[in-house]
Amino acid sequence: MDSRRRTFTKAVLWNLLGFAVMSLVGFVATGSFATGGAIALVNTCLGFAMYFGYERLWARISWGRVHP
Repeated sequence: MDSRRRTFTKAVLWNLLGFAVMSLVGFVATGSFATGGAIALVNTCLGFAMYFGYERLWARISWGRVHP
């Protein structure tokens, strides 16, 4: 099982990447850095919470794991 710290670090890094991509998509879609950034920020906050919970849930499920 991953530690909470590892899950948190993975979530932060994943969401930083997602924030960068979503900012670009938001800017292209709206033509505004402010609006694109706001969209990206909301998406990142929600995505972080969902990713963290999802990873913690799967850390408790042993199905499909192979133990050497």
